[in-house]
Amino acid sequence: MASITIRNIDDHLKARLRIRAAAHGRSMEDEARDILRAALSTAEKRQPNLAEAIRRRMAATGGVILEIAPREPSRPVELDP
Repeated sequence: MASITIRNIDDHLKARLRIRAAAHGRSMEDEARDILRAALSTAEKRQPNLAEAIRRRMAATGGVILEIAPREPSRPVELDP
């Protein structure tokens, strides 16, 4: 397993981590590991793509049907001689 070192942690943050670890009956290192595991596992579950998020939001309304405007031919491109 890999290891990391986190430098320059605010004293207040470190104290909160120590209190939280003690409340759960584990070391600060174990507590930090658990916090990282929980944060990263939920972050992966919460990131649907934009199209899927829009589709889910519109599903309750039955969807939206948009009329597609007719296309006209594009202008001819003039090339320099």
